[in-house]
Amino acid sequence: MKIISKVRVPQQLLLSFLTLLVAGGFQWQAFGLPGLVAIGNAGNANDTTGFGRVTYAYSIGQYEVLNSEYAAFLNAVARTDTYGLYSSFMASDARGGIVQSGSSGSYLYSVKLGYVDMPVVFVNFYDALRYANWLQNGQPAGLQGPGTTETGTYTFSGPTTVSARLYTGTGLQYALASENEWYKAAYYDSTLSGGAGGYWKYPTRSNAQPDSRQPPTATANSANFYFDDGFPNGYNGGFAVTQSPTYVVSQNYLSDAGAYSGSASYYGTADQGGNVWEWTEGINGINRIERGGAFDASASSLLSTTRFSIAPTYDDYNLGFRIVLVPEPSAAALLGLGGLAFLAWRRFARA
Repeated sequence: MKIISKVRVPQQLLLSFLTLLVAGGFQWQAFGLPGLVAIGNAGNANDTTGFGRVTYAYSIGQYEVLNSEYAAFLNAVARTDTYGLYSSFMASDARGGIVQSGSSGSYLYSVKLGYVDMPVVFVNFYDALRYANWLQNGQPAGLQGPGTTETGTYTFSGPTTVSARLYTGTGLQYALASENEWYKAAYYDSTLSGGAGGYWKYPTRSNAQPDSRQPPTATANSANFYFDDGFPNGYNGGFAVTQSPTYVVSQNYLSDAGAYSGSASYYGTADQGGNVWEWTEGINGINRIERGGAFDASASSLLSTTRFSIAPTYDDYNLGFRIVLVPEPSAAALLGLGGLAFLAWRRFARA
């Protein structure tokens, strides 16, 4: 998600839009925010899996959070990396995309050549929440603490002790995608069932298994998952199962965000199937839920029926996350969609 903090929107244009929005009964889907894809059709029904119903309009990152965006976060708040937002595997592993230099108190972070538009990996659940807090606080620079990473949408009271999603009175909140928010953006399509709405099996807007292609392609229903690098038996834990004289252990198998350009979801999100698994707020006991599969996962991992439970402290070369922007419950209930568009303008259009 490419965050743009300030965008000028002519007031008359905004007022004209709001008039049309209210008069025409349009969904908030019509109002796109920078770096985000708007998700309308509020109040949709759950899928047969029990997931997907969201009662409000919201926006979600068109892409997973990128190395370039996460490096900006680190340079703002991790000159002294109190809570380990940076993993050394980001530099040493072929799938990692960020290099740390300097010493504690003056750390600097740069993106590896060719990795700018690839999703950040080696991030755990708590890293993702701290990134959301930083966005919610206006992307400040400073030590990791209240007002930067430890308060905002989530309140930390220790390295791994954190509240559920909270609301700060700003009208709109940055957050890690909930499981329902993530699921709806990936699989829902309001045009299915004769316009009544329904769900696809895969986030490529298809019920047929996607084609695994390498290099990336604009062909419809394609994605970056298992077998995509030319080895007939694929990978096991990042290592080739078959022997091949052309195999290079340091090769990077991630793709740039949106590289499979013909395979977006109904709402226009990219890579919700394949490339990297994505953290969500979903809970299973003490674990958290990942969705979407990865470049080294099988096709079945992309299915709407697949959810993976893992410890929130876990990070790996095939795991990233995606951000949402959601209305506070009071804003959604009292202001309606036109009011939410106004809040969006208030937040993003001020110079």
